[in-house]
Amino acid sequence: MGFTLHERAPKPTLAILTVKDSSRVFRGNLDNFLDLIKTGERYGLDVYVVTTKDFSISNSEMYGYRFRPSANKWSRELVPSPQVVYNRIPYRKMEMRPEVQQTIQACKRSTSIHLFNPSFFNKWTLFSWLNSAKESKQFMPDTLQMKEVSDLSQLLQKHPVLYLKPVKGKAGMGIMRIDRVSTKGSNGQYRLSRLEDKKMVYSYHNGSEDIWLDWERHSGGQDYIVQQGIALTRFKERAYDLRALVQKTARGEWSVSGIGARVAGKASITTHVPRGGSIDEPRKLLAYVFGPKEAKNILKRVRQAAITLATQIEKSSGNPLGEMSMDIGVDTSGHIWFFEANSKPMKFDEPRIRQKSLERIIQYSLHLINNRRRR
Repeated sequence: MGFTLHERAPKPTLAILTVKDSSRVFRGNLDNFLDLIKTGERYGLDVYVVTTKDFSISNSEMYGYRFRPSANKWSRELVPSPQVVYNRIPYRKMEMRPEVQQTIQACKRSTSIHLFNPSFFNKWTLFSWLNSAKESKQFMPDTLQMKEVSDLSQLLQKHPVLYLKPVKGKAGMGIMRIDRVSTKGSNGQYRLSRLEDKKMVYSYHNGSEDIWLDWERHSGGQDYIVQQGIALTRFKERAYDLRALVQKTARGEWSVSGIGARVAGKASITTHVPRGGSIDEPRKLLAYVFGPKEAKNILKRVRQAAITLATQIEKSSGNPLGEMSMDIGVDTSGHIWFFEANSKPMKFDEPRIRQKSLERIIQYSLHLINNRRRR
């Protein structure tokens, strides 16, 4: 009886997939990759980094990168063909390169390799998926694609606050806010707010066509959605939302690895830390308005909502997913709202969430490998 390559491998294998870089060995968060490699060692999983340029489906070995502590540097060397591939290509433009797509599609077709999280999410596609299911629709703000002025007009008539968000945005970049202005003496009926060079810039407009023209000037040609603004609960006059990390467990089931909170900076229109937001403790923030008992109950409902949303996203995408982060809001009445999901979560700064996130990536990879062996 013959043996397959993976049965001969001394250890189960996980490749972190990224792309080569002209100024350093490869792109991505190198500290994050190193943490994954160290966590893999503890669990008996051989973890290494592979670029799309070196990736090969047909060979039993390929060139990859291991970190050598004695030399304090990454070493390019032959590594075994991986059983699981973890997609950490850091930017959409890189992921859409033909040679990168060729690698991703080859992994998806392969019967010997399991690829999870094959691509970034598109905001409009996400809302389409989640609005189509009864279980997730209850968490969706009113949202339309910005295709023509009438899309903007329709929501302006219904809601006093709107957000304009790039469909392929990241970390709050490009987000704008529209407020209906009621004070006398203002220069228009609506105020458009946007961040420019870390400073808020405001312009005033009398109607949707005027706003549309200003948006076009600053949209950079990107596709946008327009979304209902939610009256978020506040902590000392600052809005905040919750950041949930949802991952597959060692049993292959969705679970919330942790929930953090991101508080908006002074005069900021988003809670993203790179845009001036700050990190805080969710239960403390919720208890400030709702009291300790209700804060605990709300966090329980947020966890349940996150699992419902992740399940629906994976089902609609048609692709195997292993993790995602979500921005979730709680309004002044305690209702839970979904804002966005990221298929390639940034590193959580909260130590407990960070540690669990690393362990779950390794545990889920081992689950995929062990299940394949049993089949």
